[in-house]
Amino acid sequence: MKTTLVNGSLWNDMNGEPIHAHGGHMLYHEGYYYWYGEDRRDDNYVSCYRSKDLFQWEFRNHILTTSTPTASIRVRTKLELVNDEGGKVNLERPKVLFNSVTKKFVLWVHYENGKNYNDAACAVATSDYPDRQFVYHGSFNPYGYMSRDCTLFQDNDGTAYFISAARDNADLHIYRLQEDYLNVERLVSKLWQGEYREAPAVFKRNEKYYMVTSFCTGWDPNQGKYTMADSMEGSWSMLHDFGDETTYRTQPAFVLKRSAQEYLYFSDRWNGSDYFQSSYVVLPIEFNDAVPVLNEYVTLTLDGETDSILFAK
Repeated sequence: MKTTLVNGSLWNDMNGEPIHAHGGHMLYHEGYYYWYGEDRRDDNYVSCYRSKDLFQWEFRNHILTTSTPTASIRVRTKLELVNDEGGKVNLERPKVLFNSVTKKFVLWVHYENGKNYNDAACAVATSDYPDRQFVYHGSFNPYGYMSRDCTLFQDNDGTAYFISAARDNADLHIYRLQEDYLNVERLVSKLWQGEYREAPAVFKRNEKYYMVTSFCTGWDPNQGKYTMADSMEGSWSMLHDFGDETTYRTQPAFVLKRSAQEYLYFSDRWNGSDYFQSSYVVLPIEFNDAVPVLNEYVTLTLDGETDSILFAK
């Protein structure tokens, strides 16, 4: 059984097929890690994989496609999964949370119409299952704002937040979600106006909240930044460098808290000339007291005896 992965190489699932989960997110539920991400092949939008160890990935389903069932909710949305020319729309950076109140898996994603990037909207889908039978509930602009690169964060008490780039990526907004996660409850913060941050990823450690982001340079990597706060709805620190000047040629996708001591930075290494040659990079976030530090490693290996992940340069 393969227990070593090489960062920046193409990773395959258990059937030997390339994993299509870019700009993704990971949810741990009932003994499995579920990995959701962009799948731009054919009529697909989002695919789902699952694993017990983060190394052996089983393809589960294309959970959003052009033919996914649609259903209205109380929020006024656009339900189209194809555009007015019959082509595909864009659904990017899908994130999924489990709502313990409704027992629903709730997906939020960045929506564009497939012809241009003028919609700058978010979209929502739900399912009773983590890996199948999602229903698409449509796209909208929260409080009328643009919403592009996005993420979700769920706090210990179940409160959830949607974070997305606004005003043509110039600002980053944090919204608290309503109890069922199907709509924004209120806009709690407008951050770093004019600093053009995208690809947000949020995590919590020792009662401190962290967010890592990239600058806006298209497919090209750039200097990652991190910020900290004592509350999701409080004041955030100024942005500080995270990794090297290209974040080791990556862009953040999400941060996985595997244990109280282990935080994994999952990222994309984009190939702008051939999207399907884009790869994944996973690095440990190390800490100097409260300061997150990102170092470069070439490989990650699963220690079968301790279940820990070993990184090597």
